[in-house]
Formats: sequence, C-alpha cells, structure tokens
Amino acid sequence: MAVSVREVAARAGVSLGTVSNVLNRPDKVAPATVERVQAAIEELGFVRNDSARQLRAGRSSTVGFIVLDGGNPFFTDVARGAEDAALAAGLAVLIGNSDESAERERTYVDLFEERRVAGLLISPAGDDLSRLARLRDQGTAVVLVDRRADDEHFASVSVDDVAGGRIAVEHLAAVGRRRIAFVGGPSSIRQVADRLAGARAAASAAGIGLEVLPTRSLSVLEGRRIGEALRERPAHERPDAVFAANDLLAVGLEQAFVMRGSVAVPEDVAIVGYDDIAFAEAAVVPLTSVRQPAQDIGRRAIELLVAQVEHGQDIDLERIEFAPELVVRQSTVPTD
Repeated sequence: MAVSVREVAARAGVSLGTVSNVLNRPDKVAPATVERVQAAIEELGFVRNDSARQLRAGRSSTVGFIVLDGGNPFFTDVARGAEDAALAAGLAVLIGNSDESAERERTYVDLFEERRVAGLLISPAGDDLSRLARLRDQGTAVVLVDRRADDEHFASVSVDDVAGGRIAVEHLAAVGRRRIAFVGGPSSIRQVADRLAGARAAASAAGIGLEVLPTRSLSVLEGRRIGEALRERPAHERPDAVFAANDLLAVGLEQAFVMRGSVAVPEDVAIVGYDDIAFAEAAVVPLTSVRQPAQDIGRRAIELLVAQVEHGQDIDLERIEFAPELVVRQSTVPTD
C-alpha cells in the first residue's frame, strides 16, 4: 500500500502543511525541519504522485475563478496573481464574474462543475456555501478568496477586513474628523459587513458617531449618487469624513464633490477608500486607501488549491489572513 503524506507527517512529527511546504516550497521551512521530513520520506519509502500534481483523475487541467466584481481592478490584480501561479503549476484559469449576484454565482459554480475543473477559487457573493460544500465533497478543491473561511472545511486567503475598517476610521479620527460616514453595500457581502464592523468599533472607541449610507453596489456610479446627495446637505449636516467600502465608491464620491467645486476634499470632507487600486493614487485628489496585497492573495490561493489537488484529504486546509495597510494620501492629509 502506498505511503501517505499523513504518515510522513506523523513520522516526522510535523503538520501536513509542513510536509506540503517541504515538497513544494522548501525555502519556507527551517533547514532542520526539511531534513527531518526528508528522512521520514526515505525511511517510509514515500513516492510523490506527480500525476496528481496536475489534476485528479478524470479532471481537466483548468481552474475556475469566480470573482465578486469583474469591474473592480482589485479583482483583476488578484486574478493576475492567480494566473501567474497557475501557469507555473501547469494549470489554466477560467474566470467568471458573479457581479455581486448569488444567482450568477450559482450559474458559474454549476458551469465549472460540468467542466470538471481541477479546482475552484471563489469570492462568494453571500454566506450560503452549500453548493461549494457539495463540490468539495465530490472531490473538487475549493479555496475562498478575499473571504476568510469560518471553519476548517474550506481553505481561504483573505485580508482582516475588520482591522481594515478600524484603521480607516482611526486615521480619520486622528486627523480631527468627528462626523464620519460609512458608504458601502449591500451588507450581504461579508467584506462590506466586516469593514463596517471595524469602522463602528473604531468610532465607538473614539467617542464619535458613525452614519451608515448603504449602496446597492460597490461601483463608481453608486459613490457618485451618494456624493451628490451629501453635496446637497447644509454644511453643518454633512459628514466631515467618509470611509468608503472600496476605492470605486471613493472615486465616485470625489467626482461628486470635486467636479462641481462645491465641496473641497479634504478640507470639507476627507475620504478613505479600500483596496488601493492603481487608480487611487491617480485620482483627482490622490486617495487615502486601505491596501490589500491583491496579487499575493491570488498567488497564495493557487498554492493552497494545488496542495489540495496533490494530497486531497491528506492535507490540513489553511486559512491565510493578511494584515491590511493604510496608505495615506491627499484625500485625508492635504499637502502644503
């Protein structure tokens, strides 16, 4: 009977993930640990199944990737990172755009299931993961992207969005803003809900209120719609700062404020976005934003997926979470 990765891990006294790293990314493992794992491999006579490296039996060498919003450059960057890593592993990536719609997402899940993809990367549009669980139970590798898995049944690569929301509002409070609004929605999108939770926690800690202005989508047009409504308010009733759930909303807000010339950014209203897409720095007023390492997210997601394809149930499912980073620009701190 063939020796499994789990047996190697037990003999070496390490986790399944460590054995996978020794096999695939030995530079990430301490030399002494690499030697211990290699000794266990030789002692047990473990033979790596290279055919499994490419795909499970009967499956294609393609990976499906369902992004939440194909119009958001953040997901373009995530997909680029995933594509680069997939090509290095001999896989091709097919991309579907759910456009924040659970119904479109279901259509793509069914389509990729019919195509018998080797694995699926997905940024879910909601909390119902039952179809993904069924796909996983049928032997298809699944990795959640830009969304932390709630339990050990899914691997995931994400950013701590609660922390991201918190540092955005902490920054606005630190530069003296006291009437802060959160712009974003729908709330069924977990990333939006988490960013709002972090924003609320920071506002409460600072002893200030937080007005919530929901949007129907995370688009420039929705940001512009909210901005136009805020522009019509009397100055004393208008927030003096806005934290937008993504950069597209923030750009729309800037357009509504600055292009009409009636509301100055940041003098009248400071703005913080989220994602730090390339357009953030090139905005009319360069945008302060919470940065996510987009391409790294895509690359790590493919690495987790390939590990599942190689080892199936013999591997621990990792949940990788990056820390967000605040990038300060002129939309909150004017230059002299």
